[in-house]
Amino acid sequence: MADNDDLLDYEDEEQTETTVAETQEAPKKDVKGTYVSIHSSGFRDFLLKPEILRAIVDCGFEHPSEVQHECIPQAVLGMDILCQAKSGMGKTAVFVLATLQQLEPTENVVYVLVMCHTRELAFQISKEYERFSKYMPSVKVGVFFGGLSIQKDEETLKNVTPHIVVGTPGRILALIRNKKLNLKHLKHFILDECDKMLEQLDMRRDVQEIFRSTPHGKQVMMFSATLSKDIRPVCKKFMQD
Repeated sequence: MADNDDLLDYEDEEQTETTVAETQEAPKKDVKGTYVSIHSSGFRDFLLKPEILRAIVDCGFEHPSEVQHECIPQAVLGMDILCQAKSGMGKTAVFVLATLQQLEPTENVVYVLVMCHTRELAFQISKEYERFSKYMPSVKVGVFFGGLSIQKDEETLKNVTPHIVVGTPGRILALIRNKKLNLKHLKHFILDECDKMLEQLDMRRDVQEIFRSTPHGKQVMMFSATLSKDIRPVCKKFMQD
């Protein structure tokens, strides 16, 4: 979609508070949202769907973090995003909220693909989608990663086509090659911790092959805590295709 060449970089921000959405390893008590906020504006200013705002209120979040304040307005318009921000700044909520806002699940097709480098992160992201789509009952989320039976995943995809697919590149690619996962209607392609996937050449090849199986006019969003000078151009290539 739209090329957005500005790299949103918050590496130097002096925020110290962490966020529930990003650091699920934190103690498993019922933690309310702890995003640090520079802006007094609330999530309502993003003109999100009432169902999403209701879920945000349930989670206890009142004000967007700096990253969310900068990225969400662009992301909900379908612009390509390359965002670098320290862990704990609420990057996950940027793409979760932006894709749910744009999602109109009229058909049983995959609209959103989110990939990350570990099964733990994939599971965590799928839970964030479930949390923020709490009042969007028609939205279906599927999570697929290695270490579990691929037959089970194939069976799941045969019975229920999720609108949002979260997973690791190896398993996602295997499902595509087996003709069990169809991405020809995809509208949003997201890489979380993109540097971790693109630095490893074998994983990068998987990501590239998956990317080639998706439509041309999709939104691409990439997020990372660290982006080396070598990896930035690699990320940009996905956005120029």
